[in-house]
Amino acid sequence: MSLMQIFDIAGSGMSAQSLRLNTTASNMANANSAASSADQTYRARHAVFAPMMNAAMQDVFADSNLQQSAVGVRVAGIVEDSRPLQPRYEPGNPMANEEGYVYYPNVDIVEEMTNMISSSRSFQMNVDVMTAARTMMQRVMTLGQA
Repeated sequence: MSLMQIFDIAGSGMSAQSLRLNTTASNMANANSAASSADQTYRARHAVFAPMMNAAMQDVFADSNLQQSAVGVRVAGIVEDSRPLQPRYEPGNPMANEEGYVYYPNVDIVEEMTNMISSSRSFQMNVDVMTAARTMMQRVMTLGQA
């Protein structure tokens, strides 16, 4: 692996964590939104990551038992959380349906805060990796100057 690949790998991680953070922020922003039916209620969303494989290595290893090498991460998609919504009996609420129920999203604020902290730290770790790689490259260039 070359030092230049490190920038690509860390950059893909930063991009993926940025999308994860945006998804988490969207979940938190809609945590208390109410609706009169389950179909109209916001559902929590989560980013799904998958490894990006080296295109050259995929051809080489296609017919062998050797491991393929990952060269980063990509967002495979955004999925809706399958946990049930939160129906609450609030007959005085203007959003209540005929039976007096209001539906709230299946967003768990504690889980979302944990995701936010995790994605923020992961983003920062990728920044640190890029900084370390840059420092190593600069030191390599100064070796011949002495």
